[in-house]
Amino acid sequence: MSVRLWLIRHGATDWSDASRLNGWTDVPLSDRGRLQARSLAGRLNAREFVGVWSSDLARAVETARLAVAGPVPDPGLRELDFGTLEGRRWEDIPGELQRALERFDGFEAPGGESVDQLRSRVLQFVEALPEGDHALFTHGGVIRLLLRETGVDRRVPPGEFAVMAREAAQQEERTRGESG
Repeated sequence: MSVRLWLIRHGATDWSDASRLNGWTDVPLSDRGRLQARSLAGRLNAREFVGVWSSDLARAVETARLAVAGPVPDPGLRELDFGTLEGRRWEDIPGELQRALERFDGFEAPGGESVDQLRSRVLQFVEALPEGDHALFTHGGVIRLLLRETGVDRRVPPGEFAVMAREAAQQEERTRGESG
C-alpha cells in the first residue's frame, strides 16, 4: 500500500509576483492567484482524496477552498520561515544567501528556520498520513523538499502541482532505521 501526495502550490500573491520571499508572513492570494486556484478545480475535482490538508497560512487555505473544498489547516505544512529575509526581493538578497538557498540543503535563514528544521516538521506530518491519496495545499519550499526526498529537484510554480507516491514499506524501513 502507499500514500500518494498531490503537492499543490498555492496561487500567486502580490509578493510572489514581485519576487519577494513569502515565508511565514500571511500574505493573501492576489486576483491572479484566485484565478489559478479556481482553474485547479477542474483538474482536481474528479479526484477522491482521503484527506485535504493545507498550510495554516491564508494563501494556502484559500487556494484549497477555491480548488476543492475546505482543508484541514496544519502549521506543519508552512513554508520555510525566512526570518529577516521575509518580504525581501530576490535581487536585494546578498549573493551568498541566494546561492545557499538555491542549493537548499544546509540553508538556514538568518533569524529564521533551517532546511533541516523544515524537513523535520514536514516529514513528521507526511509520515503520519494514512494510506491513500492526499491533497496538500502548501508552498514552494515544502514541495521542493518533498520532491528532493524522491531524488527530483523541481520547482512548482504558483497554482500548479506535482504528484509523488511513498510506499508504506519505505516508510517503515526509514522508521526502523531511525530508531535503530
